[in-house]
This record gives sequence, C-alpha cells and structure tokens, in this order.
Amino acid sequence: MLPEAVWQRCYVHFLRNALDYVPRKVDDDCLMELRWFYDRRDLAEVKRDLAQWIAKWQAKYPKLVNWVEDNIEETLSFYRLPLAHHKHMKSTNMLERLNQEIKRRTLVVRIFPNPQSCLRLVRALAVEAHEN
Repeated sequence: MLPEAVWQRCYVHFLRNALDYVPRKVDDDCLMELRWFYDRRDLAEVKRDLAQWIAKWQAKYPKLVNWVEDNIEETLSFYRLPLAHHKHMKSTNMLERLNQEIKRRTLVVRIFPNPQSCLRLVRALAVEAHEN
C-alpha cells in the first residue's frame, strides 16, 4: 500500500519481550545496556555498540543475545528519520494515546447516524492530534 513507509516496532515492547530470555532476578547491566541503544545519535553508532554488547553478553545470556540479533533490526527503523522525530517514533506511545482518545470520544456519542459521521469525528481527532 505505502511502499516508502517505514515500519517501526516499539522499542518498549521489544525490551519487555527481552525479559522472557533472561532469569527473573537479573542484577547486572545487560538489559540497561540494551535500552541505551535507543538513545544513540545514529544507526552506525548503534551497530558498533551492538557488536560490543553481543560479544560481552553472548556467554552469559546466549538465548537473549540470539533473540536480540534476530529482532533488533525492526526496532531501529526510526534512525532513518530526521533526528527531531526519533523521540516520538521509536515507541508506539503516541499511537496508543490517539487510539485511547478515539475510543473515549466515540463512546460518548454511542450511536452514530451513519459511518460518515464516525469517520468525521475520527478525522477531527487525528487533525487535532497532528496540530499538537
């Protein structure tokens, strides 16, 4: 549909999923270091640091490291966007908030006279969110 669109997996959900690959009471910096990849300036810096992270943690957490190697690429798409967009595009928080607002406002109406009226409300909410 949109061949130029960038697909971004939410890094917050990615980090939560990473918890499945380590023991419950991890007391080292493994996951914190993984989180820091999302504060780097550019993709080249992430790739360099990721290689070091893999070398450091491969022996202790092989399942986690293999899973990260297979899945981290889909969480780094935001680095292809301008720096000003990184903060908002690396997670799905804005999208989840918009969906909550749409649900809240459409529940107030309860019954729309036709599908077009519902679409008008959703469009207005999207425009309002875009302006903010």
